[in-house]
Amino acid sequence: MASPPTDTISSMKFSPTSANFLLAASWDSNLRLYVVSNNSLRATFNQGTPILDCCFSDATHGFAGGLDRKFNGYDFNTNDVTTLGFHEAPIKCVEYCQELGLLITGSWDHNIKLWDARQDKCVATHDQTERVYTMALSAERLVVGTANRRVMVWDLRNMGIVQQRRESSLKFQTRAIKCFPNKQGYVLSSIEGRVAVEYFDPSPESQKKKYAFKCHRVKNEGIEYIYPVNTISFHSKYNTFATGGSDGYVNIWDGFNKKRLCQFHRHKTSISSLAFSHDGSALGIAVSYLNEEGEKEHPPDAIFVRHVTDAETKPK
Repeated sequence: MASPPTDTISSMKFSPTSANFLLAASWDSNLRLYVVSNNSLRATFNQGTPILDCCFSDATHGFAGGLDRKFNGYDFNTNDVTTLGFHEAPIKCVEYCQELGLLITGSWDHNIKLWDARQDKCVATHDQTERVYTMALSAERLVVGTANRRVMVWDLRNMGIVQQRRESSLKFQTRAIKCFPNKQGYVLSSIEGRVAVEYFDPSPESQKKKYAFKCHRVKNEGIEYIYPVNTISFHSKYNTFATGGSDGYVNIWDGFNKKRLCQFHRHKTSISSLAFSHDGSALGIAVSYLNEEGEKEHPPDAIFVRHVTDAETKPK
């Protein structure tokens, strides 16, 4: 895309109604709304400090949070910005539950907050016991990945009790969680180049189906280099998913049949965020160096939108 962010791209989301509008949050403190069809920047909002996540609630409203602990709403028709409230520490995750009209923020202050999108106010705060690193929705179910490899599964209609408390089946820090569109489970990735496929149903039969696999590893002259799996995005129609790693690759997987469907060409630096459009016709790819090797010269940040085909995304 033209006019890309000038610092690490932390998150991207497509409009819930169109593959033509893409929202991007960045460490350069700006939230950007892109028009894909003519490769243009429609709006830029400066939050003053790095933005760590963003989402749409509908075609014309977006939300974002970041290092300043502030949760902001944006009207793309009027360019108005509203501050809904604050966390006690940076906001790492922002999601919107369409079924309940709820916005959810997750923070390093160990809390998630629920916000009424119609009234622009916080309606509940729930302790997650650890810093929140990643969140994902499966209809009214919320999956929260925290520090120390913990995973909490909540029912947003009954927040009085945690539905499930789990530990990641991967050995190292959780990077990303996303839920299967068919609501059967979720996929979790970590810094050690592995991905786990998990099922919500606690029955022994379902739990027997869960598995983990190695990915985003590159062999060179007999040495295997292991890269963090930074981002996951699901194809809404086919229940297949894309992963992006610090090796610069994007892979598409069929989680149910345990197969890799395809691998796209290697980018010059890490994949920091991926987003399929609501109809699965496009995949947004954010390429940003994530400081894995400390301060060094690196390629500029970039956003690519790839129009994907059934051959690349449909189970075979």
